[in-house]
Amino acid sequence: MTYQERLHFDTRGRGTYEISREIGRVIRDSGIDTGTCHVFCHHTSASLTLCENADPTVRRDLEAFMKRLVPDGDPLFKHTLEGPDDMAAHVRSILTKMDLTLPVCDGRPALGTWQGVYLWEHRTHPHSRSITVTVQGD
Repeated sequence: MTYQERLHFDTRGRGTYEISREIGRVIRDSGIDTGTCHVFCHHTSASLTLCENADPTVRRDLEAFMKRLVPDGDPLFKHTLEGPDDMAAHVRSILTKMDLTLPVCDGRPALGTWQGVYLWEHRTHPHSRSITVTVQGD
């Protein structure tokens, strides 16, 4: 059995947005008890990550690390049509990833105690983002 749904999220700009609850709802709505859940981000300047959901300083530290690793306006980048954060956002998305696969057990995502699914917005301005969630199993 396969179930698929597209979700939409409005971001307020760069940062992480927990979407675990929405993913869990799609899995429940699918009626699938055991299987896998594939989550896909339809953008080249946002990504998905599985991260600690208890202490927000973890996500702030990740953002600080990414800022050091891939700074906005780096003179190395030639692709700057949409501003100094444009190419940096593309690189950040590639270094993280645009999809996740989660196990489904007992009709819900089988995440660890301190894990959450996050949409990571890499642009500095607000954007509307689309995520497709596909659940397969029994």
